[in-house]
Amino acid sequence: MNIQRSIGMPSPKQLIYYHIAEQGIISKAELLTRYEMTSSTLTRLLDEMVSERLILATGFGPSSGGRRPILYETNPGYGYFFGLEISRFYSTLGFFDVRMNPMSFTRWRMDEDMTPERVVDHVASNMKAILRDHRIERSQVIGVGVGAVGPIDREHGIIVKPLYFPSQGWVNVPICRLLEERTGFQALLENGANAALMGEQWAMREHNPMHMMYVHAGVGLRSAIISSGQIVHGSMDMEGAIGQMIIQTDGPRLNEGGNFGALEALVSVQALEKQAQAQAKMGRSGWTLDNNFPPDRIRYEFLLQKLRANNEHVEELFQKSASYLGIGLANMINMLHPEIVILGGALINSYDRFYETAIDIARKNIYYFPEYQPLFSKGELREDAVATGAALAVWREMKIP
Repeated sequence: MNIQRSIGMPSPKQLIYYHIAEQGIISKAELLTRYEMTSSTLTRLLDEMVSERLILATGFGPSSGGRRPILYETNPGYGYFFGLEISRFYSTLGFFDVRMNPMSFTRWRMDEDMTPERVVDHVASNMKAILRDHRIERSQVIGVGVGAVGPIDREHGIIVKPLYFPSQGWVNVPICRLLEERTGFQALLENGANAALMGEQWAMREHNPMHMMYVHAGVGLRSAIISSGQIVHGSMDMEGAIGQMIIQTDGPRLNEGGNFGALEALVSVQALEKQAQAQAKMGRSGWTLDNNFPPDRIRYEFLLQKLRANNEHVEELFQKSASYLGIGLANMINMLHPEIVILGGALINSYDRFYETAIDIARKNIYYFPEYQPLFSKGELREDAVATGAALAVWREMKIP
């Protein structure tokens, strides 16, 4: 059975618990200023939460003239969560306490052998090792959140039909059921881009960001939006739809199902591979290859090697792709007006000039610039964002007694 998502308004105890969690340490007086309830009611709820080991009374704050106030914080040992990222290049398993402190991260390459069954087996064996290493009982684990490449069916816990996985079998995968049967832990599925943005929002919670945008540029293009502090879920979990934004009406398309001139045909790992292969086949200057290395074998790793060697032709390829990404970003920013724009993925991290070029082009095409200037960032969590956000999704659905 999947973890049940909250329905209706949260209870006063839930509101208090999550507020304490977000603030870290807080006094009863501070809680009274936030919630409309009597002092006796709040005292009763806090005492209940302490007795249930949900929160801890951790000392006294400074006096403002009377008795020193008791300070409260969440109990890190109340429960634990796993967060799993399933992506095309790499997958990650994170382990967190109830304060969302990371206790471990395990990362592995997604090659042609990593079928859904192999991934579930690998995850289960790593979970067992992590619990043993930290001396934590299985009963203390509340659940596992999964952030996966879309499209997904969140309600039924199914990865529907993602493109470009190196292994076979990633079609209509009931990932939550497979994990639950193999591990015994309840599972919850979230769109990977949404999970990444949720994780980054949590990492930046001190600044209370309310409007955020996340774009992942790698094997494909993925995006997520937070508006008024909440993740925006569309009628379908199609996180790759940003890749179908048309940038050139007479441009190429990446595959038969894509739009001509779509952003993904100009900004993605596969787009760069195809462009490099085409230039090598034409014998363009700077693309001469060894006879034993045919153009069709050019892959992203090869391009990165040339990039690190300061090959000007590969640099030009990446710079052009970054410019197109900047145009795509500007289009989204002009529609959504986020406070913060977070960029991630293999292309963003390929080298600094890719990121710098993309945000420079975006800024130049923001309609209200310079009066309106969103903050651009690579994020606080970066490669750990999806696993963190996936675990956070389970934490937010945790049952408060």
